[in-house]
Amino acid sequence: MPADTDPAPLSPDELQLWQSLGRLVHALPRALEDDMSRTGVTMTEFAALLLLSSAPDMRMRMSALADAAGLTPSRITRVVDGLSKHGLVRKERHGEDGRGNDAILTESGLHAMQAAQPAHLASARRRFLDQIPDELVPALASTFADLADSLSQPGRTAP
Repeated sequence: MPADTDPAPLSPDELQLWQSLGRLVHALPRALEDDMSRTGVTMTEFAALLLLSSAPDMRMRMSALADAAGLTPSRITRVVDGLSKHGLVRKERHGEDGRGNDAILTESGLHAMQAAQPAHLASARRRFLDQIPDELVPALASTFADLADSLSQPGRTAP
């Protein structure tokens, strides 16, 4: 859309959706973090551990981990450095080019992720998934994935 073109006004349903999304974007992370606080692992740390647990050899380039987690490179560095201090992750120079770092999940990290997973799943279900009718889940999952992809790829517009 050209910059000099005024966008169409929002319909009442669009306005409700947009305002509700704004509230959800702020309220849901706080609620999930509160639920996860009992596990000793934050939501962001859990996300990094979970991504690493499913990666080949339980290792990922830091840049790929940041992209997959939806975090900035500096934020994922802080998260991984914090996890490293507790022996849950270690960092190594990337083997092929030596320019970047890999994050590698340790056995302790895998155990911490597995211990936190029931609380994470219970929170995700109670706070979000159980609130969505089953028939809407596939369409919402696809739409949210497309939106997240469009935001993480500079220059790409939403579908």
